[in-house]
Amino acid sequence: MMRLSRYGGNPNLGVFAVTNESLCLVAADASPEFVRTLEETLGVETILTTVAGSFVVGSLVALNSNGAVVSGLSEPLEIQRIDERIPCTVLDDPQNAAGNNILVNDKGAIVNPNYGPEVVASISDALGVECVSSSIAGCNTPGSVCKATNKGCICHLDASDDEVALISDVLGVEVQRTSVNHGSRVVGAGVVANSKGAVVGDDTTPIEMGKIEDGLGLY
Repeated sequence: MMRLSRYGGNPNLGVFAVTNESLCLVAADASPEFVRTLEETLGVETILTTVAGSFVVGSLVALNSNGAVVSGLSEPLEIQRIDERIPCTVLDDPQNAAGNNILVNDKGAIVNPNYGPEVVASISDALGVECVSSSIAGCNTPGSVCKATNKGCICHLDASDDEVALISDVLGVEVQRTSVNHGSRVVGAGVVANSKGAVVGDDTTPIEMGKIEDGLGLY
């Protein structure tokens, strides 16, 4: 299932929410309509929260079925709220926008190539998957320019053939290049998705919708 939506007046809804197969973390000020769209489309329960005192939850949290990695600026009550539902680990690095810096599903992860070995190991432990360091399409923030589920992945239009092959190998899924929100290459910012569905920014064109549907295996 796919549905078009926006968070407030913003089509970059992936900045404000992140999901796995059963749980979705959503900005605390999200409208009831937006929350209901996420729950119905993705088949998940939701937690409304802030992270690091901010509503940009999707940018600051990396999430799969095994755990959550959150910004090192997160507050204790925020960590506790998430940890009550899924194991939560703090990303101890200056580049701590975990959602932007980590592309992950339940099979693997690609992380910012500037992370040191200890940070990569901690991410691997938290998410229970192998982590590979790589940029995508010249961006060191693979989570911001790709969106992966357990059924597929969409990525930045300028990703090279080698990068597409790497994503496919590490995450164990097919990969489709596309844009979102009428030409935006920051794919991760425009989509909230799991294997059951996707909620996509409502500036997305029909052609982009078709590519997203194919890439994420939502037939």
